[in-house]
Amino acid sequence: MRRLWAAVAASSMALVGAVAVIGLNSTASAATGGTGTGYLSTQGAQLIDATGTKVRLTGLNWFGMETDNKTFHGLWARPWKDTLDQMASLGYNTIRVPFSEDALKPGAQANSVDGYSNADLVGLTPLQILDKVIDYAGSKGMRILLDRHRPTSAGQSALWYVPATPEATWISNWQMLARHYANNPTVIGADLHNEPHADGTDPNGTGACWGCGDVNRDWRLAAERAGNAILDANPNWLIVVEGVSCTSGGNANAWDNIPDEPCGWWGGNLSKAGEFPVRLSKPNKLVYSAHEYANSVFHQSWFDDPNFPNNLPGIWDKFWGYLQKQNVAPVLLGEFGSTLQNPQDAVWLQKLMEYMGTGVTGMNFTYWSWNPNSGDTGGIVGDDWKTVNQQKQSILQPYLIPPVGGGTNTGSPSVSVSVSRSASQPPNPTGGCAATVKIDNAWQGGFQASVTVKNTGTAAVNPWAATLTVPSGVTLQSGWNATVTQSGTTFTAAAPTWAPSLAAGASVTIGFTANGPSSPAPSGVKLNGAACA
Repeated sequence: MRRLWAAVAASSMALVGAVAVIGLNSTASAATGGTGTGYLSTQGAQLIDATGTKVRLTGLNWFGMETDNKTFHGLWARPWKDTLDQMASLGYNTIRVPFSEDALKPGAQANSVDGYSNADLVGLTPLQILDKVIDYAGSKGMRILLDRHRPTSAGQSALWYVPATPEATWISNWQMLARHYANNPTVIGADLHNEPHADGTDPNGTGACWGCGDVNRDWRLAAERAGNAILDANPNWLIVVEGVSCTSGGNANAWDNIPDEPCGWWGGNLSKAGEFPVRLSKPNKLVYSAHEYANSVFHQSWFDDPNFPNNLPGIWDKFWGYLQKQNVAPVLLGEFGSTLQNPQDAVWLQKLMEYMGTGVTGMNFTYWSWNPNSGDTGGIVGDDWKTVNQQKQSILQPYLIPPVGGGTNTGSPSVSVSVSRSASQPPNPTGGCAATVKIDNAWQGGFQASVTVKNTGTAAVNPWAATLTVPSGVTLQSGWNATVTQSGTTFTAAAPTWAPSLAAGASVTIGFTANGPSSPAPSGVKLNGAACA
């Protein structure tokens, strides 16, 4: 979860997941996706896999292990494998997993796990549940980034240590995890400490500084100590180092006559990393990470700029983007999100995604969050832990690189092939359906569309499958809320395992992105072979 702060803001969130199913049906699609094979390293500002192939992390946060539950939230609501299936099918290739030291203590017990839908998790320790999630995520070609989110489940901290969790414990726990996953490249690294930030007021700050030289407060020096200790235990891991909020370690004081320094979100200020870089024993394992949030989370001054949103790229350049643009090191935007209830927030999110870029050379990111119970932002899924927030997904979708293999082994990445089930679907018992097709977004060389299909019959269609015709030259890129495949000029959207039945009177909206012209629009929608009005 995230905390709000005083005059300079920062945020800390848990994670949002996604609901939907993406089917890739060709080697060509697989070639543009995935998280590579083997362990990851850096080359300038680019992540590469063990073969030197460029990789981009486009993921999300799934939180809960940092709270009193000591394991992923939502395990009370649905089977855990279904959740991972949805995340992968929506196109998220990486999961950032927040945890606290409390979940790693001997005798730690996970709670709020439903004994019916997740019977295989009952009685397991938090670490054993994490092991199972990692193994299954790896089988889908996904990657896992571990995030030390809190020193205890009680809450976040400005510094990387508190009395209950001194620095030595922080480092030893990281080394334990590094050794535990030493032979599992699904786990790519350590996000050392979530949102180090200022405390007290400048010039008498007591929080995390960057480059101040105080061994007790200089986050850059602490990141070096922990990062090198982790690399001693597991030289294959990435070391992810977040920024601070105010580089002095103290919040601005509006009541004195001292000019205030530029401050950003908690964990979001890397403005001095160029001058005072993190020095690791393996420099090609360093990734910098920032957090970025919308106006509804905290009202930063730059949201009032008359030039909004065109002023935002300059702010991002100053705080963290320069590291990527100057080829210093890769940048991971580890948290960013909003409920999007404020129209300005949607503009902010669209601008941010454009700034990070498309394809494998774009900046890495993990959206906050999958969880609907993130108070500041909500989630990719709604309160039922299944239904996708289509507004959010539609903005993120063009930037996602789906997982297509690799992860848990060091061999060649496999290709995930989705097979259409339409041939085996039973007919609609009443033959009645209605459909609408909408072009949600279009750009040079591609478009995003949504198709809403309503069962107007008197009985459920189970399992359901919808087909539609696209113009010649249109090729499927990704899809969600169904397993979407292509054969010639026909797109087939087959019911996902988590929602196989379409009740009488019910509707389903399938989304997809495609390469090619958006006009003429897709047409000829059918539900289980019956033409829709």
